[in-house]
Amino acid sequence: MKPKKNPNVDVGRNSSLYFMIGLTVILFVTWQSFELKTYEKDTLVSEVLEVTDDLDEEVPVTEMIRTPPPPPPPSAPDVIEIVEDVEDVEETVIESTESSQDVYVEDVVVNVDDVEVDEVEDDVVVPFAIIEYVPVFPGCEVYESQADRKECFNQKVQEHIRKNFKYPPAALDMGITGKVFVQFVINSKGQVTEIRQRGPDRLLEQEAVRIISTLPQVKPGVQRGKPVKVKYSIPIHFVMK
Repeated sequence: MKPKKNPNVDVGRNSSLYFMIGLTVILFVTWQSFELKTYEKDTLVSEVLEVTDDLDEEVPVTEMIRTPPPPPPPSAPDVIEIVEDVEDVEETVIESTESSQDVYVEDVVVNVDDVEVDEVEDDVVVPFAIIEYVPVFPGCEVYESQADRKECFNQKVQEHIRKNFKYPPAALDMGITGKVFVQFVINSKGQVTEIRQRGPDRLLEQEAVRIISTLPQVKPGVQRGKPVKVKYSIPIHFVMK
């Protein structure tokens, strides 16, 4: 004989309903936890400025200097004496130096022989190509024509450059080559002056100036019967072989 169970006290009767309710509650709580937002609380910082009223300063004790008042001015004399002038003052008369139309000025005649005229030497520089009488390099005196003396001068200068040429070691190490244009002036005494140079490097320019400065003294050029300055130009090639 099987015992009969009361359906009102059956535990598993509404188990599916309780399961659905519990699952729904858990899902709701989980969703709310994802949707929950939190914010950082602002920290209030209060700045306090302390001001002290302790501003008492020690004032040094100073001594007051009392200046005595100035003496009173001298009193006027009771009796004023009137003194007569003893010396007579002579008045100075200034005569006018302006001339009028009535004044005749005599012509002054100056003798030409009494005037001394100093000869001023003109500092004229004549180019080598148009000089009347070219400078004569030592050894070129044997030539009589000016064309031959010009050609001899050019050859002697080139020989001097080749003889005294020394390639700067620093420029040789760095492989510096190029052409240096040199211009100088032979003054009225036959000396080389006013050397100017232009080249691709300072080392080459210094060597070119050194070579030209060692040129010997020559016979100066002559223009219109007077020794004059002569300008001469020559290029110097620096080539490594």
